[in-house]
This record gives sequence, structure tokens and C-alpha cells, in this order.
Amino acid sequence: MGTLPHASVRPALAALLVALALSGCSASAPAPSAPHRTPTPAPSPSSPAQVCTSLVSYWAEETLKGTYWSGLDWEQKGLSNQQYEIHEEAVAAGRAEERTAGRDKALELIEQLVARRCAAADGATWSSENWRPPK
Repeated sequence: MGTLPHASVRPALAALLVALALSGCSASAPAPSAPHRTPTPAPSPSSPAQVCTSLVSYWAEETLKGTYWSGLDWEQKGLSNQQYEIHEEAVAAGRAEERTAGRDKALELIEQLVARRCAAADGATWSSENWRPPK
């Protein structure tokens, strides 16, 4: 198998370019108009306690379920040290509840405990102990 001679490639390339140019330049096509939309307000930002509750309860529930990603460490999960403490407490309480009342009740308990602890700690956003302020 060889390559095509340059003389036979040029006309084919020119024909392809002309066809592409003509197909995209139709004068009869109407210009698209944007539909009139009423602007929707941006969602209000979540409070630190809401963010903490969402993040920590998600990972605590994943840990209780034993999912694939539940084995990540606290930094990979995006948790502060305080949030990780809440996570560990919630997982321990959830496991105890699961043994006596089942998984559904354990997941409910995790959600309630995490929400209460995150609210009490105002989001538990203290940085990790490895964090150092800029100099």
C-alpha cells in the first residue's frame, strides 16, 4: 500500500473544503433566536452547618454501607479534623444502631447525629492540624 500522489489529493481536499463551506453558509436559514426567559434567582449559599451535615453524613453513610470509595482518608473526603471526629462518632453510633435496629434506622441516626453535631460546631470547619497560616 502506498500513499496517494499529491496531484490526486489536492482536488479531493478542495472539493471537501468547498462542500463544507457551502453546507455551513446557507443564506436561507433563519438566524436562531434565543427564547425569552425570566431570570431565576441564584440559590442562596448553604450555611457552614448545612455543608458540614451534607458532607459528613454522606461519608458516614458510605462508610457504614462499606462502599468502594468509603476507604478514602479524611483528607481525600474533604473533611476537616473536626468533621472527621463527627464522622467517626456517627459511624460508630450507626454500626451499633444497625446491629440492633437495622440499616435504615442506622442511616437515620447518622443523619440526625451529624446534623446536631455540625450545627453545634457551626460547620466544624477547623482546618486540619497539618495546616499552617501563610507567612
